[in-house]
Amino acid sequence: MNTLRHGFSIGIERVADEFFLTLKAKGKLTHSDYLAITPVIDSALSQVKQPKIKALFDATELEGWELSAAWDDFKLGLKHGNQFVKIALYGNKGWQETAAKIGRWFVAGEMKFFDNETDAFAWLNE
Repeated sequence: MNTLRHGFSIGIERVADEFFLTLKAKGKLTHSDYLAITPVIDSALSQVKQPKIKALFDATELEGWELSAAWDDFKLGLKHGNQFVKIALYGNKGWQETAAKIGRWFVAGEMKFFDNETDAFAWLNE
């Protein structure tokens, strides 16, 4: 049986005195993926007293979204978009750069697309 892997992983990394939210998306995201990750993100962000969050989003294995999952992503962005000062998204597909440009409309801080993790992380540290 060939099972397609999909979903999110989420973490926190620290460099010196700064914390970074790390996200990795894999496969084609579903509504079920967002049902699982949304409470985790809500809980993590509720613990931040003065939310000025920098996020590193790895989309190198992201294949896309089901329609209902795209709606879930939109709602999550509206809910938490004002808590981010910088989001660096890196990937390897042209449509991901377009998705990052659209995402800028819903995020109070800056959002940029990169084709590699090194440049993305360097920009977050500026």
